[in-house]
Amino acid sequence: MKKLIRIDPFVLGIIISILFAYFLPGLASRQSSVPLDTIAKVGISLNFFFYGLKLNPDKVRLGLRNWRLHLLVQSFVFLVFPLIVLAFYPLFKSGTYFDIWLAFLFMAALPSTVSSSVVMVSIAKGNIPAAIFNASISGLIGILVTPLWMGIFLEHQSADFSFIAVYTDLVLQILLPVVIGLLFHRNLGNFASRYSSYLTLFDKSVILLIIYKSFVHSFEDGIFETVALPQQAMIYLAVLAIFFLVYAFIGGVAKSMKFSIEDRITAQFCGTKKSLVHGTVFGNILFPASFSIGIILLPLMLFHVTQIFIISIVASKYSKREIDIDTVKEYS
Repeated sequence: MKKLIRIDPFVLGIIISILFAYFLPGLASRQSSVPLDTIAKVGISLNFFFYGLKLNPDKVRLGLRNWRLHLLVQSFVFLVFPLIVLAFYPLFKSGTYFDIWLAFLFMAALPSTVSSSVVMVSIAKGNIPAAIFNASISGLIGILVTPLWMGIFLEHQSADFSFIAVYTDLVLQILLPVVIGLLFHRNLGNFASRYSSYLTLFDKSVILLIIYKSFVHSFEDGIFETVALPQQAMIYLAVLAIFFLVYAFIGGVAKSMKFSIEDRITAQFCGTKKSLVHGTVFGNILFPASFSIGIILLPLMLFHVTQIFIISIVASKYSKREIDIDTVKEYS
């Protein structure tokens, strides 16, 4: 009897947060006296402080050796992904759905995930040190690159957009806490490793809080009433198409570069991920108040659910390749 597919608890948490936003919006309502914005900002800074604590500088330096794999992954994460979405810009630049296209570009310009990439590569018996390096370095690159991609379009869309203000916020909320965490790694790194599961729970709780707040505001403004069900279905089909296109493309390139099966796993798993953690943080910093963060995060959340679901199935098949030769041939 086949095992039932296990739903990722974080995915379930996202669904519950959206339901809470719809049925119990009181805490995050604009009329609420609860300072959720302040709580979220403090939580974000703590998240990235803990992220810095867990980063081992020695392992990062060692990780630089496999530069061909890292270059391939980061090229797909920050170049190929956005270029795919950019190809459709002429169809949407003057249309009603420009904001949805911009949401797809935002998703495409984000860095890769950290925890889920490493976990999935580990299950699939891929190159774990390379996965750790790529997932870690991707978040730092994203602080510089993601605003550059989005600024090209947001500068023309809103007078409120300012590169100086955006980078100041990113430095204060993300980069500075990471650097402080790195400085304390020698003293508190073991603490971070020992309580890693608790820190991950805190990390995800902050993200769920931001999702809850964003969707409360979107429901209050009636944003989703402007997106009909057939259009929502099209958004999800587009998400699926982008995922499978990038997954197949990076797999083909990795194979043509004669990477080992372990490196190909790492390339496909890390190069197709987009970070919901960075997305929720960057979204609140990059987009002016005139944009609905709920709509901006919609493709990203659908992509996040999709990538976890599909990659977990593929990782499970890869993990059996020593005893199941047919599976190896099919997925390599």
